[in-house]
Amino acid sequence: MTSDAPAAPPRIEPATLTDIPTIIRLAEATWEPTYRFIISEEQLEYMYRVIYSPAALKRQMVEQQHVFLVAYVAGEPAGFASFSPQPAEAGAEGPTGYKLHKIYVLPTRQGQGLGQHLIEAVENAARAAGGHFLDLNVNRYNPAIAFYERRGFERQREVDVPIGPYFMNDYIMRKSL
Repeated sequence: MTSDAPAAPPRIEPATLTDIPTIIRLAEATWEPTYRFIISEEQLEYMYRVIYSPAALKRQMVEQQHVFLVAYVAGEPAGFASFSPQPAEAGAEGPTGYKLHKIYVLPTRQGQGLGQHLIEAVENAARAAGGHFLDLNVNRYNPAIAFYERRGFERQREVDVPIGPYFMNDYIMRKSL
């Protein structure tokens, strides 16, 4: 017998340095399925090593002021997101914008609203901190573009971002908060 009752919302908590192994486990489970049809295996492996080593994650948290949020479903980590303030635009006082750097949900948990809960948590935190917009980069061939558009993000421009010897061919998308 199945229940028609809605599933309990995920518990979303800020991550600390002690959560780095959890973030790495989630990244290991989500990175390859997300990008295997978009970028080469060599680029995928290179970028993963650069972005998800324990030292790189610590640098993102401590030096680059990235806030990581981990989503738990039934007590188990099921996804994560990270974001940070963007530098103030010329003439502006303080950060007016935030950037969503990462949002990943375990393949077994996709389609259950977890990504929506994570992005709402990021939007709420950015808004509470005085943010007026949230930007993100998404690969121009990533099916997640439709998810972001449904959440109110609009394509601003195309960029080719160098990562080592490779490039990410992205859209920059923005949502007003």
